[in-house]
Amino acid sequence: MIKENLLQTLHEMEEVTKLFKLEPFDIYIIGGSACILGEYTTRATLDIDFVDLGYPAQYGKVFTLLKDYDMLEYQSTILSPKYKDRAKKLEEFKYINVYIISKEDIAISKIIRLAQKDIEDLDEIIPTCNKEKLNTIIDEVLNRTDLFESKKFEFERKLKIFREKYNV
Repeated sequence: MIKENLLQTLHEMEEVTKLFKLEPFDIYIIGGSACILGEYTTRATLDIDFVDLGYPAQYGKVFTLLKDYDMLEYQSTILSPKYKDRAKKLEEFKYINVYIISKEDIAISKIIRLAQKDIEDLDEIIPTCNKEKLNTIIDEVLNRTDLFESKKFEFERKLKIFREKYNV
């Protein structure tokens, strides 16, 4: 039911984009909504988090359809510079390009918080992840020069806990 609600919202966003005659665009969904759309976890969420790709202001009227959303700036988000290469395109969308990031990218993005809901998600995701890919993504994040220092510091601090708990 939640997956269907998320997909319906995204389809409405696609229709409004066409209605306003806006150019098609890419959207990379991360977090809990990507977990649901990718069937990585079963946790319920209706908010949609996505990476800010520098959208022009006129797309604001499209994004308001998402109601509860977070547009995350890349410099403050724990993502590999290669997250787009691993993202999965949802083929049912024909006008806008909707992507969900890989389960490995999602797992690594959750390290910075490691809140209870993140640990629950990781407990579901990690057993199905490619450990070599996880380590590659960790290295890519650690080598970013554009990540805010405070975010990198917290990521490195929590990374030790993550590695120990999940044997990565």
